[in-house]
Amino acid sequence: MRVLVVDDEPQILRALRINLQARQFDVVTAADGSTALDAAKNQKPDLLILDLGLPDTDGVDVIHSLRSWTDVPIIVLSGRAGSSDKIIALNAGADDYVTKPFNIEELLARMRAVSRRLRPELINDEPVAVGEYTVDLAERAVRRVDGALLHLTKTEWDLLAILVRNPGKLVSQRQLLQDVWGPTYLNETHYLRQYMAQLRKKLEPDPTRPRHLLTEPGMGYRFMP
Repeated sequence: MRVLVVDDEPQILRALRINLQARQFDVVTAADGSTALDAAKNQKPDLLILDLGLPDTDGVDVIHSLRSWTDVPIIVLSGRAGSSDKIIALNAGADDYVTKPFNIEELLARMRAVSRRLRPELINDEPVAVGEYTVDLAERAVRRVDGALLHLTKTEWDLLAILVRNPGKLVSQRQLLQDVWGPTYLNETHYLRQYMAQLRKKLEPDPTRPRHLLTEPGMGYRFMP
């Protein structure tokens, strides 16, 4: 798997190159936006790790440029911790956002999660445990440990299936609204809050302290097995 790492800090580039190569990744690096775009076209990476604060252009502009011709997964790795920066990057087309300083194991987990989106061989419909329930994607059914079926509405099921098929991955509000309700509902974030609350009441042992259906405020939701 080829990874393009874009960052203007030499120590970050070096640390990521060493850590990723040690795990058998083919690593390409770039220190600015224009070099990154050239590398993306010429090297054909399978995934990008992108800093937002680049010397020649903002990382969000790089995301917009990339999304005009490729759907390669993009993880933003940035020191900008504000939720507004994360939302802007995700709306531009980034798949996930990791804030510096970062843990390499967390970054690797995020890489695995976003890679599933374009690698169908990593996706299967094996039953998934959610607390005391089992989500059977193939049969579109949720069962309790005693075998009893849990009733979900079609909308609840559609939301749950998207999240369960992307374990560990941040799924943006925009993606969920578009996939479940359609492109004319992209601003109806209250729909998500309502239906996610319903899912938590049905699936989480303590809906007020969810362990599996997590909210990333202002950005989206994440399923943790």
